[in-house]
Amino acid sequence: MIGSVAPSALTRVNAASAATRSLFERLAGGPLPHWTEFATQVQPRSVEAGGTIFMQGAEHPYVYVVRRGLVKNVYLRDTGDAWIKSFSSEGGFFASVAALKPGGRTSFTAMCIEDSELERIPFKAIEPLADSDLAWSTVLRRALAIFADRKEQRERELLTLNPEDRYRAVLAGQPDIEGRITQKDLAAYIGITPVGLNRIVRRVKR
Repeated sequence: MIGSVAPSALTRVNAASAATRSLFERLAGGPLPHWTEFATQVQPRSVEAGGTIFMQGAEHPYVYVVRRGLVKNVYLRDTGDAWIKSFSSEGGFFASVAALKPGGRTSFTAMCIEDSELERIPFKAIEPLADSDLAWSTVLRRALAIFADRKEQRERELLTLNPEDRYRAVLAGQPDIEGRITQKDLAAYIGITPVGLNRIVRRVKR
C-alpha cells in the first residue's frame, strides 16, 4: 500500500521507474492500479558505451525501458559476424520475447552504443497483473503488438525495399539515429556495405 512506503523511499521508487511509468501508462491509456507495489520491482541500470546488457543464448526474462542513451540489438553468427536487428533510444523499450517464456533464452545480444540509463523490469512482475487487471492486460497486449509490428515492418523493408529506400525509411522512422551510430552499424542495419551506404548517402543528400 502507498501508505506503508516512507516518503523518501517512495521518491526513490518514483525516480527509478519514471520512464517505465510514462511508457506503461501511455500503453494503458491512463493511470495503472497497484503502481507503487509494481514500481519497487523496477531496477535502474547504468551501462557504459560498449557495454553488454545481455548476451544471446542467456536466460534473461526482463523487459528494458531506455531512460537515456542508445542500444543496439544484434544477432551474432557462428562466424563472428553480426546482423543488427534494431536500435532502441530514449522512451523506447526492448526485450527478447523468446526469453520471456518459461525456460526461454535470448535470441539476440543487446549492447549500448552510448552511455545509457535503463530501467529493467522482471517479466514475472508484469504477468500476474496482466492476468488479473484489464489496464495491465492492455499494457501487455499493446506492447506485444508493437513488438510484432516492428518485426513485420523490418521484414517488409528487407524483403521489398531496395537499399536506398531502406536508408530513407531509417531517416523517416528514426531521424535521430544517423548522427548517433557509426556508418558501419548503419550499413549493417540496412544490409549493405559501408561503401555502398556512402554512395547512397551522397546521392540522397545531393
